[in-house]
Amino acid sequence: MIGVERLLASYRSIPATASVRLAKPTSNLFRARAKRDAPGLDTSGLTNVISVDPEACIADVAGMCTYEDLVAATLPYGLSPLVVPQLRTITLGGAVTGLGIESASFRNGLPHESVLEMDIVTGAGELLTASPTQHSDLYRAFPNSYGTLGYSTRLRIELETVTPFVALRHVRFGSLDDMVSAMDRITETGGFAGEPVDYLDGVVFSADESYLCVGARTTTPGPVSDYTGQQIYYRSIQHDSGVKEDRLTMQDYFWRWDTDWFWCSRSFGAQNLRVRRWWPRRYRRSSFYWKLAAYEQRFDIGNRIKKRKGLSPHERVVQDIEVEIGRASEFLEWFLSSVPITPLWLCPLRVRDQAGWPLYPIRPGRSYVNIGFWSSVPICAAEDATNRLIEAKVGALDGHKSLYSGSCYTREEFDELYGGDAYKTVKKTYDPDSRLLDVYAKAVQRR
Repeated sequence: MIGVERLLASYRSIPATASVRLAKPTSNLFRARAKRDAPGLDTSGLTNVISVDPEACIADVAGMCTYEDLVAATLPYGLSPLVVPQLRTITLGGAVTGLGIESASFRNGLPHESVLEMDIVTGAGELLTASPTQHSDLYRAFPNSYGTLGYSTRLRIELETVTPFVALRHVRFGSLDDMVSAMDRITETGGFAGEPVDYLDGVVFSADESYLCVGARTTTPGPVSDYTGQQIYYRSIQHDSGVKEDRLTMQDYFWRWDTDWFWCSRSFGAQNLRVRRWWPRRYRRSSFYWKLAAYEQRFDIGNRIKKRKGLSPHERVVQDIEVEIGRASEFLEWFLSSVPITPLWLCPLRVRDQAGWPLYPIRPGRSYVNIGFWSSVPICAAEDATNRLIEAKVGALDGHKSLYSGSCYTREEFDELYGGDAYKTVKKTYDPDSRLLDVYAKAVQRR
């Protein structure tokens, strides 16, 4: 592949004493990063779908290919990746070396579990194929390493059959315990009210208003909703009682959260209907909002405005955490009484692979709930006080959190939570000269 040759050539052009990074135009990370002027690795030519085999239900995909392009290539065959993360510009390589999740995760696990093999340019500049039988230590440690062991150039992934439409039932609950219990039953049985469930996530608006969004694939045609225009998906979920039904095309279902980046577009005024009417449709997407958020973060615009108004500065709280499903209600009740952020997104998951993944050691055979919250809160104590409070609570519940956002852990805490000993062994093998950043330095110290 020409793209691989370019990547390797750019690696060799960087002085042996210099650190290595990717040069890429987009990111879905939400942790502060130090500005670096050194040239990055050339990823041009690594953004495409290489091939789709509809008979074998597999695809070979370049590492920097976005899920938007990947889904566009597979849907004509009636196929999709086993898990399609919510945002269009998340890349396959990014979801595998980081952690992706979506509403199929209760039955299909996480994106890296559908990887049959992958080609990785390691920190030593070698191009290796990693799989359960080749360089298996690298294959198992790659998820949650965030590019600190190498960069994937090609991934061979499993695909699954999909239908043209998804029929949705938004089920309202007045109790968090009842909602979590229903989620647990669906996760265990794969069904709800006597019908199979293909997709499952949920939203918590308050302690007495929460919803499970139960999706089933269907070939039956009928009217479909469009949440890429004036309608806003998360608002459509809410209703007074019982069950509200909806229907989306498969493609629109995959990107139902992207148009308003869940509910984050409200921060930019895009949910004000008078503003939305004039907001170009091509800019109603997560990648554009991310640019606005990155610009705001770089110049701290929000806190500057608050300071002029005599208001206290805000702390960014952008996190996804996971706890076992039996402890989800406890975390939700604590969060709603301690942190002034709503709504919250819920997504159940079970890892498929019994061997496990050392850098994110959630237990096989058990159900977890991912809980996502993305906003800011007034700083009322020390810097990062709320984020530290959340980390402590997650730790007390034996949970984990994703590293795409800021972290406050000590080195000892981090190593205990994220497979420190296993990581150090693999790091020494595949990046012996530390050309790539250490994962703790990248996730915690580069702030």
